[in-house]
Amino acid sequence: MISHRILRKVTKMDVDYIEYEDYTAGNETENTTVAGLLNVSSSRSSLTPVLVTVNILISVIGLGGNSLVIWICGWKMKRTVTTTWYISLAISDLLFCAFLPLEIVYMITSHWHFGLVLCKLTSSMLFLNMYSSVFLLVLISTDRCIMVSFPVWSNNHRTVQKASGAVVLMWLFSALLTLPSLLFRQITVRDSVTQCYTDYRYNYKHKAVALTRFICGFLIPFLTIVLCCSILGVKLRSMTIKSTKPYKVMAWLILSFFFCWVPYHTFVLLELDIKNHSLEVLQTGLKVGATLAAANSFISPVLYVFIGNDFQQTLKRSLMSRIEEAMVDDFRTGGFSHSRCKSMQIM
Repeated sequence: MISHRILRKVTKMDVDYIEYEDYTAGNETENTTVAGLLNVSSSRSSLTPVLVTVNILISVIGLGGNSLVIWICGWKMKRTVTTTWYISLAISDLLFCAFLPLEIVYMITSHWHFGLVLCKLTSSMLFLNMYSSVFLLVLISTDRCIMVSFPVWSNNHRTVQKASGAVVLMWLFSALLTLPSLLFRQITVRDSVTQCYTDYRYNYKHKAVALTRFICGFLIPFLTIVLCCSILGVKLRSMTIKSTKPYKVMAWLILSFFFCWVPYHTFVLLELDIKNHSLEVLQTGLKVGATLAAANSFISPVLYVFIGNDFQQTLKRSLMSRIEEAMVDDFRTGGFSHSRCKSMQIM
């Protein structure tokens, strides 16, 4: 007879993930399986329509905004170390937003239509985005700190090639830390309904993954960024700089990342000690926390447009040049038709 059941609901992106353990007086029951309780996680709640709407907005704005950032920084602006950072950040956000519609369909239907490979990839994209984003923020903060603290050395050694190399290493490290999502993500079918869930099998694996995500994806980067920003703040007070726009963009990117990810990490850590917390509160908190984490993927383009002066000017010039080219083409086409018509009348 089961004495008590621990039911764990991890995030919307570990979506509809239910991991639980059944403890008996002397042995574990084999009749209670992951598939047996999966339908609990897929039950609709009053929060679902709101989360679906928010995620649709995140996907649409994120796809459009990050594509715009890649176009402007990649093709319309001169390639620099800074644009290398921001292009990489936009690519990370774009990849996540590209997979988000699959998750939205799953939230609406409670049925996974897309197979095991996409089940693994969809979940993994959130954590790949988390790691790559925070590591890029560490690179941006460190880069700015070095520029201000060692301007001569920075001028001689700060190159696009080295920045690109750092970005490649960052992506490799992020992919390595994302591997648990690929390994533990599974699908199961019960009553013709397919569920995409995370099966850690053992509780210690779950704790190890959760703590690794918190330490490597939040705590250590946070302390590094705080250190860099503190040094940067002290240095900037004693300097006269032409524009503070780049530093404002950097500051807002960092703040937005941590405000978006703090709720997620908080509820994941609370979820590890589920015996002492309400399951319903954790479920709601993890859903909302994961949606806030997803929202981080569309904030960057908004910041560039409203704060980034260089980005604003390049965007305006690019749009104006497109309009002018279109008008010139129309004028030329109209002129050609008019001349041809006149020549036909003369003949």
